[in-house]
This record gives sequence, C-alpha cells and structure tokens, in this order.
Amino acid sequence: MSTRFTVVSRLLHWSMAAMVIAQFFIGVTMIAALSYYPLLLAIHRPLGIAILVFAIVRLVNRLTHRPPPFLATMGPLERRVATYSEYLLYALLLAQPLIGWAMLSAAQSPIVLGGALHLPAIAPHNLTLYAVLRTAHTVAAYLLFATFTAHICAVLFHTVALRDGILHRMSLWPGRSRPGE
Repeated sequence: MSTRFTVVSRLLHWSMAAMVIAQFFIGVTMIAALSYYPLLLAIHRPLGIAILVFAIVRLVNRLTHRPPPFLATMGPLERRVATYSEYLLYALLLAQPLIGWAMLSAAQSPIVLGGALHLPAIAPHNLTLYAVLRTAHTVAAYLLFATFTAHICAVLFHTVALRDGILHRMSLWPGRSRPGE
C-alpha cells in the first residue's frame, strides 16, 4: 500500500490550504483596514463559496479514496486525535462558508459570484438571525484558525522533531523514499 495520498487528494489539500490562508488574511484585514473593506468583501464572499465547493469535493474524494496508513511513529492516542481533528477540519470547512452564506441571506445581502451571477438566499431575512449567525461566523473562524494551526504544528513536529516523513505523504514534489516505504 502506498504511503502517500493520491495526487488528486494532494492537489485538493494544497489548493484548500492556500484558499483558507488567504481567507484568514482577508478576514483579519477586512476588520483592521476598513478602507479596503469593500474590495476585500468582494473577494471574501466568492472565495468562501469556492472553499465550500472544494470542501465538498475533498470530502467526496476522501470518502472514495482510502488514505495511506498512519506512520509507525504515531501511537494510538495520536492517531485518534489526528482522525478527530480531521473530522473537525472537514466540519468547519463545510460549516463556515454555509454560516457566512446564511448570515448574508438573513441580512438580504446577496453573494455576487461575478456580474449578474448571485447565489440564492438560504435563510430568511431576519436581523436577529443575522446577529446570531454573525457571532457564529466569528466563533467558527477562530475555531477553524485554531484547528488549522494545530494541524500545521503537528506536521511541523513530525517533520522537524521526529523526521518521520509525514510531510512526504501530502507533498506535491517527489521525495526520497524512506525505509519501509
């Protein structure tokens, strides 16, 4: 059995990573630099929908392609934590854009994908619902950031401290074969 994820899985993974990192920076800058707010909002909304689409494609890909086995350096508890944190990441990558879309729907603010192409509302116009969803969007963003950061820290620990080749499993570049691969 291969020790690497499929090429499609790797391409989806790194595409999603780039979009999520960009979305984090856009989200923070939208709040910190209000003069850029309209421009960043025009990017933030369709990028959120792109993340939602990619998350769905990734989930389907993940359900139809068995991942490589865990590395021998990972104990049972670490494997469980890795599995549950992956579930959490998928849930957040699906929920966060949906919450944002519903929030905008509740505010009667359409998501413009380009030109006259707008997404339909998925929640009723209701300012109280908008306020609740806005808070949920913020909380989910912080939770996604924390989970994403924990994921990166775990990969760095395995790559730098354990040197067990975990990054090779998801890398786009060819790497040296490790003993036992």
